[in-house]
Formats: sequence, C-alpha cells, structure tokens
Amino acid sequence: MYLVWLVAALGALMVVAAVVAGAWWLHRRVRRRRIPRRAPAPRYPVVLAHGVMGFDEIAVGARRHGYFRGVRERLESLGAVVHRARVPPSASVAVRAERLAELLRSLPGGKVNVVAHSMGGLDARYAIARLGLANRVASLTTIGTPHLGTPLADIGHGLLELFQIKRLLKPIITLDAFHDLTTSRMAAFNREVRDAQQVAYLSIVARAPRGRLNPLLRAPYRWLAESAGENDGLVPVDSQRWGEVLREIEADHWAQIGWSSEFDAPALFEELVRELAARGF
Repeated sequence: MYLVWLVAALGALMVVAAVVAGAWWLHRRVRRRRIPRRAPAPRYPVVLAHGVMGFDEIAVGARRHGYFRGVRERLESLGAVVHRARVPPSASVAVRAERLAELLRSLPGGKVNVVAHSMGGLDARYAIARLGLANRVASLTTIGTPHLGTPLADIGHGLLELFQIKRLLKPIITLDAFHDLTTSRMAAFNREVRDAQQVAYLSIVARAPRGRLNPLLRAPYRWLAESAGENDGLVPVDSQRWGEVLREIEADHWAQIGWSSEFDAPALFEELVRELAARGF
C-alpha cells in the first residue's frame, strides 16, 4: 500500500513539473512574439545620393515623393538617421560631387554611409577621392551605377554633339552628365579617381527581370542585351560591379529605387542597412 501511494505521488509530481515546464515554455514563446527583437540601426547616418536627372523630393499634386520611394521612411523606422542629397540633375560628375561634398561637410558628427543610385555612385567616388571626403565616409554602396559607363550614353552624347543640342540648350540646362557616362570617359575616370583605402566600397548589381520591365525601358534593354549583355534597362550588369558585390537582384533601373510595384525596394535598403550595422558601419 505504501509503495502504491509513493508511485502515485511521484506521478503527480511529474505531471505538475510537466505543466510548469509547458507553461514556462509557452510564456517565453508568447513574449518572443509580442516583443520582437529590433534590428540594430547602422552606427553612422545614411546619405542617399540620386542619379542623373534625379532629385531629393518632388511634389505631385498634393503629395510629395522621394527619389528613393518609401526608402527613407523604412530606414527611419529601424532607427537609422537618413539624409537625402540634392545635386544638379544633369551636370558633370565634378559639379555634382561638389554639391554632395558640401552636404557631407555640413552634417554634424563624424562618418556617414553613402548609398548611391546610378550616377550618384560616381559623384560619391569623386567626392571621396578628390574632394577630401575619405575621412567622412565609412562606406559607399552603389546600386545600378555605370562604373564602366554605358553604351546608351555613347549614343546619346553622340547625338547631342551631332545636332549641337548641348550648345543650343546650354543657356537653359547643362547636359555634361551624358558625356561623363560614356564608356570612354569612364575608362579615364577610373584611371584618375582611385578608391580610398579607409572606405568600404560595396555594390548591388541588378538585371531587369524578363516580363516585368518598365515599358519605357524595353527598347534600351533589348538594344543593350544585344550589344553589352545583361542589363537593367540602362546600365550593363558588368558595369555595375565595384568593390565587394553584396547582392545581385532582379530589378530594372527604376524599380531599384521604388518606382515599381513589382519590386520591394524599401526591403532591399532595409537588408542593406542591416548588413552595414552588422559590419559596424
């Protein structure tokens, strides 16, 4: 009889222990769900640099749209400090870089992470190498940047010269950007503008997904595909690689910055700042 009572008591204790353990496990699980861990913000502020014919923000009716659509809001929700550069949209790299350098010098604190789209990456490279910004920039990430130029600029610049359009429009707007994006000019640029050793150079390479391409980019995409291989509609894939390639994505040149419902650009930029934070930038 005593033995039966002892076995029953031990069984009851085991049941209680199991219930307590289960309740503790469930409590931990619920807490994890209710209080998710927040992703660490990057150590340094993020500066977004736009490409040719770009802007920091424009008003369309009563609404305002950033060049990087939805990106600033997403990054700030992670706790990142975000600044948007504004440079002359179609000026030369040297002129645009001066304006970018002015912004970077005006920011309080120490270093920054520059994230640049298209020609903005060339502006940043010039500012770092030629305008004394190497000590202010921790990392430069370029997205869809024509580091080797683009054949489309070769054609465009040739037509501007042939019909003297640059000269005719010079009193109104400068079109020097199109010369600076040619393959010959970028070959000279890369010989003259050297990377700074203390800056991390990163790049995101994009190719246009077939069947999900902005209609305005279809013709240049096909022409580039035949003449230069894979591309994002404006820039060949091989021209976009600079430094360490972080990602290779499927997005056309405008989808990369949020101007398409087919690609989640804010999510891409969130992944990027998480990566920068993990690297201590």
